[in-house]
Amino acid sequence: MIRHLVLFKLDEGVERDDPRVVAGVEAFERLRDTVPELRFWECAWNISDRPIAYDFAINSAVEDAEALQRYLDHPEHRAAAALWREFATWVIADYPF
Repeated sequence: MIRHLVLFKLDEGVERDDPRVVAGVEAFERLRDTVPELRFWECAWNISDRPIAYDFAINSAVEDAEALQRYLDHPEHRAAAALWREFATWVIADYPF
Protein backbone atom coordinates (compact mmCIF):
# COMPACT_ATOMS: atom_id res chain seq x y z
CA MET A 1 0.00 0.00 0.00
CA ILE A 2 1.04 3.58 -0.63
CA ARG A 3 -0.05 6.49 1.50
CA HIS A 4 -0.64 9.69 -0.48
CA LEU A 5 -0.65 12.85 1.67
CA VAL A 6 -1.30 16.34 0.37
CA LEU A 7 -1.23 19.56 2.39
CA PHE A 8 -2.74 22.69 0.85
CA LYS A 9 -1.99 26.32 1.69
CA LEU A 10 -4.53 28.89 0.55
CA ASP A 11 -3.04 31.85 -1.28
CA GLU A 12 -2.77 35.15 0.55
CA GLY A 13 -6.19 36.76 0.87
CA VAL A 14 -8.15 33.62 -0.04
CA GLU A 15 -10.66 32.49 2.59
CA ARG A 16 -12.35 29.14 3.13
CA ASP A 17 -15.75 30.51 2.14
CA ASP A 18 -14.50 31.74 -1.24
CA PRO A 19 -16.77 30.07 -3.84
CA ARG A 20 -13.71 28.70 -5.67
CA VAL A 21 -12.50 27.05 -2.48
CA VAL A 22 -15.93 25.62 -1.71
CA ALA A 23 -16.06 24.11 -5.22
CA GLY A 24 -12.53 22.74 -4.79
CA VAL A 25 -13.38 21.05 -1.51
CA GLU A 26 -16.53 19.55 -3.00
CA ALA A 27 -14.54 18.23 -5.96
CA PHE A 28 -12.08 16.49 -3.65
CA GLU A 29 -14.86 15.08 -1.46
CA ARG A 30 -16.43 13.47 -4.55
CA LEU A 31 -13.22 11.58 -5.35
CA ARG A 32 -13.98 9.13 -2.55
CA ASP A 33 -16.86 7.74 -4.60
CA THR A 34 -15.53 8.21 -8.13
CA VAL A 35 -11.93 6.91 -8.16
CA PRO A 36 -11.87 3.11 -7.83
CA GLU A 37 -8.14 2.97 -6.99
CA LEU A 38 -8.68 4.67 -3.63
CA ARG A 39 -8.58 2.21 -0.73
CA PHE A 40 -8.74 4.94 1.89
CA TRP A 41 -9.79 8.57 1.54
CA GLU A 42 -10.29 11.50 3.85
CA CYS A 43 -9.96 15.22 3.44
CA ALA A 44 -10.59 18.03 5.89
CA TRP A 45 -9.72 21.51 7.03
CA ASN A 46 -6.83 21.78 9.45
CA ILE A 47 -7.90 22.91 12.93
CA SER A 48 -4.44 24.19 13.88
CA ASP A 49 -3.86 27.93 13.77
CA ARG A 50 -0.07 27.75 14.11
CA PRO A 51 1.77 30.00 11.63
CA ILE A 52 3.47 27.05 9.88
CA ALA A 53 0.24 25.07 9.51
CA TYR A 54 -1.26 24.28 6.15
CA ASP A 55 -4.98 24.84 5.62
CA PHE A 56 -6.43 21.66 4.12
CA ALA A 57 -5.29 18.05 4.00
CA ILE A 58 -5.89 14.91 2.00
CA ASN A 59 -4.92 11.54 3.45
CA SER A 60 -5.43 8.64 1.08
CA ALA A 61 -4.12 5.20 0.22
CA VAL A 62 -3.83 3.09 -2.92
CA GLU A 63 -2.57 -0.44 -3.53
CA ASP A 64 0.68 0.29 -5.39
CA ALA A 65 2.58 2.71 -7.61
CA GLU A 66 0.48 1.81 -10.66
CA ALA A 67 -2.75 2.51 -8.76
CA LEU A 68 -1.29 5.83 -7.58
CA GLN A 69 -0.55 6.81 -11.16
CA ARG A 70 -4.06 5.83 -12.28
CA TYR A 71 -5.46 7.96 -9.44
CA LEU A 72 -3.28 10.93 -10.44
CA ASP A 73 -4.33 10.52 -14.09
CA HIS A 74 -8.04 10.08 -13.31
CA PRO A 75 -10.05 12.88 -14.98
CA GLU A 76 -11.91 13.72 -11.75
CA HIS A 77 -8.63 14.07 -9.86
CA ARG A 78 -7.13 16.23 -12.60
CA ALA A 79 -10.21 18.45 -12.61
CA ALA A 80 -10.14 18.85 -8.82
CA ALA A 81 -6.42 19.69 -8.79
CA ALA A 82 -6.96 22.24 -11.56
CA LEU A 83 -9.49 24.05 -9.36
CA TRP A 84 -7.02 24.24 -6.47
CA ARG A 85 -4.25 25.64 -8.70
CA GLU A 86 -6.32 28.82 -8.92
CA PHE A 87 -6.08 29.63 -5.20
CA ALA A 88 -3.59 27.41 -3.36
CA THR A 89 -0.20 25.73 -3.33
CA TRP A 90 0.54 22.30 -1.91
CA VAL A 91 3.13 19.75 -0.90
CA ILE A 92 2.85 15.99 -1.15
CA ALA A 93 4.35 12.86 0.32
CA ASP A 94 3.88 9.34 -1.05
CA TYR A 95 5.28 6.48 0.99
CA PRO A 96 4.79 2.73 1.38
CA PHE A 97 3.18 1.38 4.51
